[in-house]
Parts: sequence; C-alpha cells; structure tokens
Amino acid sequence: MKSIRHKLARVLVQAFCVFVVSNAVVSAQSTEADALAAVKLATNPTTKLTAAEDFIAKFPNSTSRVDVAEVIAGEILKVKNGMVALTLLERAHAIFTSEKEREVLKPAALEAYVIGNKPDEAFALAAEMLAKKPDDIQVLARMTQEGTEEASKKNRKYAGVSLQYGLKAIALLEAETKPASVADEVWTGQRGKLDRLYQQTAILYLAAGNAQEAKTRLTKAATLSPQDPSNYALLARVINVDYLTQKDAYEAMKDVKSKQDAQKKLEELLDSMIDAYARAVGLATGRVEYQSLLQSVIPDLTVYYKLRHNQSIKGLQELINRYRVGQ
Repeated sequence: MKSIRHKLARVLVQAFCVFVVSNAVVSAQSTEADALAAVKLATNPTTKLTAAEDFIAKFPNSTSRVDVAEVIAGEILKVKNGMVALTLLERAHAIFTSEKEREVLKPAALEAYVIGNKPDEAFALAAEMLAKKPDDIQVLARMTQEGTEEASKKNRKYAGVSLQYGLKAIALLEAETKPASVADEVWTGQRGKLDRLYQQTAILYLAAGNAQEAKTRLTKAATLSPQDPSNYALLARVINVDYLTQKDAYEAMKDVKSKQDAQKKLEELLDSMIDAYARAVGLATGRVEYQSLLQSVIPDLTVYYKLRHNQSIKGLQELINRYRVGQ
C-alpha cells in the first residue's frame, strides 16, 4: 500500500513539473508575441521605436529581430523632419547591430542623411549601397536629386558623381529590359520621373560649365513634361548665359560684316529666350505651386521683351496667354 502511494506521488510530481514547464513556455511565447504586437500596433515612429527597444531588451535572441528592424526602417522613412529622422536612426542603430539588421536600415539611413542635411554621410552610404547593387534605381535617382540640390546651394563637391548617377539612372530607365533586381512598382514609379532626371542632369551639366548639354537636356525634359514651367524657366536661363557671352563678344568686334552676322545670332537667341520665358510664365500662371517661379521669371521676361521691341510691352500678354494651360 505504501509502495503504491509513493508511485502515485512520483507521478503527480512529474505531472506537476510538466504542467509548470509547459505553462512557462506558453507564457514566454505569449509575452514575446505581445511585445512584437506592441511594436506593430504603436501609432507613430517614436512610439514604435520605443516598443522595439523594449522588445530587443526583453528578447535579445529573438528570431523576429530583422522583422522588427524592417518595421522601424519603414517608419523612419515616413518622417519628413531631418533632425527627427536622424535621432530615430541613431536610436535604431543602437539596438539593431547585426549585419543583416543594419542592411535593412540602410534605405532609411540614406533618406535620413539626405533630409537631415548630411551630404557627406549620404554619398558615402550611397556608394556603399551601389557597390553591392549597382542597378538600385531608387538610390541612383535620389542621389542625383541630392547632388542637384547641393549644386544649387553652390556646393559642387558631389556634382560629378551625382551626374554619373543621373546618367546611369536615365540609361537604365530608357533601356527596354527592366533589371531583375528592381521591383515592378519601383520601376514604374521611376519611369514616371524621367523628366526630372533630365532636368537634374541639365543643372549638373550647367554646374560643370557645359551649357550646350544642359540646353539639350532641358529641351528633352520639356518634351517629356510639357506642362512643367520650371523646364522652360531653366532653359531660358541657360539661353541667357549664352546670350550674355555672345553679347560681350559682339561688343568687342571691329569688323562690320562679322558684327552684322553676330547681331543676327544675338537676335535669334533673344527671341528663343523670350519664348522660353513666356512659356514658363504662361504655364505657371494660375498655379499656386509656381508663384515663386513667376516672381523670379517675369522681371527677366519683361526686360528682354522690351529690349527686343523698342521698350514696348505691347503683345507681351498675348504671347504669355498663348502658352497658358487650357488655352
């Protein structure tokens, strides 16, 4: 009888231990699942990152670390304030330390560096990313834009490499075959921005002193996006540079015949410049997003139109109206 009671006690103890261990495993799994859900359910980038920090602290060896890093990378990409994005990125780098996790964070890091006014870091990271994936059209296009913006601020440090990125992006987009590494939706989206790449490479060529190539590319950009007044405004400015250069040469000429030929070319340049400015004004008129462009272009248009028409603006408004949207 005593032996039976001992055996029964051992069975009960073993059963209790199995029950306790099973509950502990279920509880741990439930706790990790809850922590992961907290990351996904957080409503903004800051709270998501706080939840991610909590998750990694509690479950440092979780197999879901990369998944959490992907969620955080996506959230950082949504942030439009450069300082906030950089702060979030620094926190993310502190908790996601493996090579695979850092790789996931790179697109978000690149964008944070760009909008956070960190061009050195942005171009260094872009070069690293493109070394591994040369056909990354998003990186090529983004850094072409960044280089253009820096050149517009008189920082030409990266104008050369940005131009090469832009030329490669255009070549890829104009090729008949989409690179296997590029997603369909990314490809379609970038194809729709081809005119911007032509405009940006034009600006970069202009920064390099190649006005003729800039002119050719702006003409192509205007063909691709005929309703964008900025293409015509930039084209007019490029023609203006050429006009002023030739005007100086004309004024220094002594030979009468040479001067007559040069004057004819000047008048042709002046007419094409006026037409480009008028197109820009016409297309921008009535469109709120282009009001600053109008304010910068109208004075030049007026001055050159008057120069060509004996200080009269008669017919100027009619010329502008010819290019207005819907006319």
